[in-house]
Amino acid sequence: MDINSDMGEIPRLLDDGTYTRLMDYVTSINVACGGHAGNEAMMGEMIRLAKEKGVKVGAHPSYPDRKNFGRIDMDMDFDELTDSIRDQIQLLNNIAQDQKVSISHVKPHGAVYNRAAKDKTVAQALGEAVTQVDPSLKVMGLAGSIMLDVFDQMGLEIMAEAFADRTYEADGSLRNRKYDDALITKPEKAAKQTEMMVSGKIIAVDGSEVAINAQTLCIHSDTPNAVVIAQAVNKVIS
Repeated sequence: MDINSDMGEIPRLLDDGTYTRLMDYVTSINVACGGHAGNEAMMGEMIRLAKEKGVKVGAHPSYPDRKNFGRIDMDMDFDELTDSIRDQIQLLNNIAQDQKVSISHVKPHGAVYNRAAKDKTVAQALGEAVTQVDPSLKVMGLAGSIMLDVFDQMGLEIMAEAFADRTYEADGSLRNRKYDDALITKPEKAAKQTEMMVSGKIIAVDGSEVAINAQTLCIHSDTPNAVVIAQAVNKVIS
């Protein structure tokens, strides 16, 4: 089971060593490509650290909305969204190639990820962007969602994703971050959820059991206690 983490978004987490310590417990990282956060210097540093730690590097593109950290839905036409996502992935790919690193995957960020989980057209735009850069790249998407079906039909290799540090609704969607219980910040709770995910299920916020089949688990680097959560999750997986 792959363990991934979104990185390169917040300079403080580089400066205080959070990103570096997280890479001891994850197997792949998703690097912000400038749409919602990040810049070329940060991308380069994330790639350098990942290379040093032996961690896979992926692109983490988003709506082009730094003001709202890519967490507000945007209505963009198909070509506009495709071009934006493609350019973000290509930028990271170019920086990686300069360091002789091959990016392995793409994971959309925030609102565009959540939209694609329910909207085939948005998912198709994301898939088209990936295809234009490199159709051999794997694409991460919400386990059980429409987006994975779309990517699969487009001939892309998919990785179904579940979240160790997020709570779920009964329909398998992520609980909106506006709710206080959307984040899991206690390592023991994240570890318990990971154990359930490995066995193919989760317990939603309403207490119902939801089947889940994932190949990668995410821990957000900006979640409080992210490093100890990653350590706990890694212990369960290994």
